[in-house]
Amino acid sequence: MWPPISIDKIELLILQAELTMDYKALNLWNLIKVTPHKWQEKSFGDDSGGFWVVALFGNQIIYYNDIEEGFNISSFVIYGVIDQYDCNQSELTSPINYLVSQLSQIPDEII
Repeated sequence: MWPPISIDKIELLILQAELTMDYKALNLWNLIKVTPHKWQEKSFGDDSGGFWVVALFGNQIIYYNDIEEGFNISSFVIYGVIDQYDCNQSELTSPINYLVSQLSQIPDEII
């Protein structure tokens, strides 16, 4: 088993990412961020007590995969359970920027 990342290190990664976000990313981040808490993931997460979820956006979450050391997006149906295991080694800014780009594709008249 790998050593699970601590809450202190998660918070440090978040702070470092916040310092590099542009205003659109930071605005979205401030709307969707949550206090980091662990969610279950059946494929690989059970050994460490789950993975840290740092944001909720509709039926999607951003979580930190401490096996691969990166942030990922997953959908969920049941609150507290990660549906999709991903192994990206991304900084937090990557999934945030992805969501910003998805939102920018919505026509203004719909928003």
